[in-house]
Amino acid sequence: MTEPSTITLATSDHGNVVLPEPSWCAGHALHDPESLRVDLVHAGPSVECTYLGANLFSAELVQSPFAESSTPLLGGRTPGVSVWPLSRTLDPVQLYSLAADLDRYADHLRGLADELAMVLDGGEER
Repeated sequence: MTEPSTITLATSDHGNVVLPEPSWCAGHALHDPESLRVDLVHAGPSVECTYLGANLFSAELVQSPFAESSTPLLGGRTPGVSVWPLSRTLDPVQLYSLAADLDRYADHLRGLADELAMVLDGGEER
């Protein structure tokens, strides 16, 4: 059996903290040793939606192993997916709901594209 991976991170309030490192964590290259233990976060690779160089959405798997807050949608000890610009951490049901809303929005965009094509072609507006 393979031992779970661990990482040691410096904190300003608890010194060096050794914690299990989930296999999905992308590392802690930007870790600030002046951060508090409660602010330690595991984050997976970011999944981004960009268009014309603008970042419209990004999402990543996250977990804050020492979180004290139990405020829904703000992340915590249970892994979730952090979504920007919503500034919320979603569970699987909420993430599926967001994906469904984005599918509906994409349908509206396609409808607007069809309407614009008709207008530009000399057709009628709505």
